[in-house]
Amino acid sequence: MKLYTIGFTKKNAQRFFETLRNSGTKRVVDVRLNNVSQLAGFAKRDDLAYFLDQVCKIGYVHLPDLAPTQDMLDEYKKKGGDWVTYEKRFLDLMEKRRIEEKISKDVIDGGCLLCSEDKPHQCHRRLVAEYLNQHWGNVDIAHLG
Repeated sequence: MKLYTIGFTKKNAQRFFETLRNSGTKRVVDVRLNNVSQLAGFAKRDDLAYFLDQVCKIGYVHLPDLAPTQDMLDEYKKKGGDWVTYEKRFLDLMEKRRIEEKISKDVIDGGCLLCSEDKPHQCHRRLVAEYLNQHWGNVDIAHLG
């Protein structure tokens, strides 16, 4: 199973969509909790779905079960929480939600997990990908940026 990840910040639309189009991604799997903010620019939910279809012929799906809770986000981003605590809380949430049972492998295979963070190192999209690999096995993860 092939699984990609990408963040949209610090990328212009050309770089973002060309990277996706050239990757072989079949669909973008939006794992953001908040995906309708004007701050998201070209990655705002409805605009993104349109651009993915028209520019790349790539599908779009939003899976909020793969997003953190608002409390978790606020604690980490707004209150200056540490990554280690956030990571543990997020992985506990994925386990509690039993995402490995609820999320279809067909949606994930060939999909690209999308979040806002520029790099995957301290982003929950990496945690989701690694969690699924741990539970499903044989998930080849490629971070596109």
